[in-house]
Amino acid sequence: MKNQTTGTIAQLGRSLIKRSDCSGIVAAVVIFLVFCIFTDGFLTQYNIFNVSRTASLYMFIAVGQALVLIVGGMNLSLGAIGSLSVVVFGYCCQNLGWGFIPALAASLAIGGVCGLANGLIISKLNLNPFIVTLATSFVFSGLYIGISQGYPYTELPAFVNTLGRGSFLKMPLFFWIMLVMAAGIWFVFKYTVFGRRLLATGGNATAARLSGINTARIYLIANVLSGVFAALAGFFFTARQGTASPTTGSEWMLASFAVAAMGGTALSGGSISGIGLVFSAYLYAFIKNGLVLLNVDMYYEQSYLGVIILAAICFETVRTKYVKLRHL
Repeated sequence: MKNQTTGTIAQLGRSLIKRSDCSGIVAAVVIFLVFCIFTDGFLTQYNIFNVSRTASLYMFIAVGQALVLIVGGMNLSLGAIGSLSVVVFGYCCQNLGWGFIPALAASLAIGGVCGLANGLIISKLNLNPFIVTLATSFVFSGLYIGISQGYPYTELPAFVNTLGRGSFLKMPLFFWIMLVMAAGIWFVFKYTVFGRRLLATGGNATAARLSGINTARIYLIANVLSGVFAALAGFFFTARQGTASPTTGSEWMLASFAVAAMGGTALSGGSISGIGLVFSAYLYAFIKNGLVLLNVDMYYEQSYLGVIILAAICFETVRTKYVKLRHL
């Protein structure tokens, strides 16, 4: 009986370590236990509610980055697109008097257009996505600063605040939206042709092209979707804050790459995990929240955050080599 139990545990361990999202899942569980032990207010209902809402926001950001990472690209303009879409949403509501749905549609459309611009420049001119999206981030930043003049929009529909502060079964509405999004990612990339083409393009673009996949179109669509999800993340941040601030996406860079990478999205393309993104989003939120509860000097917050993320990435490197060595 003891040998059977040991064998079952070992089998579960091997199954977990083979997963590309193993690092994010393990790190999130470990950090959760550490803060539960060493802080007093971490496991309270109020704190878990706020951490879950924050984690959901990081998840939305990471999806926008993951969609281009899986096809072998990147989007350094993600935060600028998010800020521009937020400004467009606020401008439509406050200055033009539009309702919630038309304003949100305009915001998402702007995100899609920005992503389309990135995709066209990169694919048609065969330029490096790092250089292109870095340059367009300045273009988009200039637009949202020029439109808003640096001021936030506060006259927003009541539904925006309701969404940002609402709850269901004692968990924030964002949490349930995050779970739906994770389930959607799992379904799309496991059961749809489009999802498999995205993964094939990122895994081996040449082989995908020879098999009949229009890789240029797939890459373009991935960039458009990245822009749309950046706009969607911007809207959720607006709902959380209660204002449409032009500085919304200014700190998205680290979060978008860290959550995506630790969540099982291969930086070289070809891999993504919905459940991994959920765990890594919680990991990122746990770290930021736990450091506050530990009264850590927040001037060093980025350093602590970077060290923990680096440790998770190093673990992922060791895990990958171990899996290859053992042929798991």
